[in-house]
Amino acid sequence: MRLVLQRVKEASVTVDGQIVGAIGAGYLILLCVMKGDTSLQAQLLAEKIVKLRLFDSVGGKVNDRSLLDVHGEVLVVSQFTLAADIQKGNRPDYTAAAGPEEAKILYEYFMQKLRELDVQKVEGGRFGAAMSVQLTNDGPVTLILEK
Repeated sequence: MRLVLQRVKEASVTVDGQIVGAIGAGYLILLCVMKGDTSLQAQLLAEKIVKLRLFDSVGGKVNDRSLLDVHGEVLVVSQFTLAADIQKGNRPDYTAAAGPEEAKILYEYFMQKLRELDVQKVEGGRFGAAMSVQLTNDGPVTLILEK
């Protein structure tokens, strides 16, 4: 699994002009399920994400509090293009991405694990849809995680 995590003040995802997911302060996660990924990888990434200390303390100490400490929210958007291989030519190769059926199962499982880990609010986009994502980056803080 490969993901891009952005700390946000707010984020939303829209499909056909309608908001299908929206959060306040927390993380926007663009998630790519790769061929061969497992539920264990999804679980481990979810556990890591809720424990990452990317929020400052009330006193201003940098990277002192986790998503759970600040009661942050998470918006997860499926993003198969993170599997792109651009080593040859100019057209990205996405064959490393898992097929839609497998990817959707792990995408939903990942969100369920975040909920089970007591994330206050977990929202998602619409899997497989053309989506518009809006966010107000906080920091900016952006990480790439892979498991």
